[in-house]
Amino acid sequence: MTSAPPPAAPIALDRLTATAKNAAVKGPPPVHLWNPAYCGEIDMRITSDGTWYYLGTPIGRPALVKLFSSILRKDPERYVLVTPVEMVGIVVEDAPFIAVALELEKTEAGPKLTFRTNVDDYVTAGPDHPMRFAPDVKGGLKPYVHVRGDLWAKVSRAVFYDLVALGEERTIDGALMFGLASNAAFFPMIEASRLHDLS
Repeated sequence: MTSAPPPAAPIALDRLTATAKNAAVKGPPPVHLWNPAYCGEIDMRITSDGTWYYLGTPIGRPALVKLFSSILRKDPERYVLVTPVEMVGIVVEDAPFIAVALELEKTEAGPKLTFRTNVDDYVTAGPDHPMRFAPDVKGGLKPYVHVRGDLWAKVSRAVFYDLVALGEERTIDGALMFGLASNAAFFPMIEASRLHDLS
């Protein structure tokens, strides 16, 4: 039986912050290219409502949260904050981001749904940024939109109601489905006969 990796030292947060700032100077950090040594877990958690905690206390500086979000990556084993020189694991309770706003653009080719996340990422749902819908404990749905890499944003409840208002019915593989059209893609949400479950 192997033991769990040791926690990363608290001092690592300052070093991580400084390295992340340097990496972000020339644009979005290319975290998918970095493969430094794994340094263990750091006491950081993203709760299901999108709040970032360090040592049990919410991180109150939005700029710091945005900085950490820019070096976040989902590996097969865990979520990590990664820089060119070190990598530490963190806990994500659900999705790392929350989609907090929605903009509808009507084009000749059809609608485009663009989401803004709580860390100011903008993504337009479509072939490159699919949506998915997972069942929740109350029998409804939890919608998500892909942001980058293997990172997703959970759509806030208020935005989800806006999405339902924009939904339409299409026949998919012989079944009448209720879903969303965006950027030449259609994302089935639920069987049309179960639409009342979303109310």
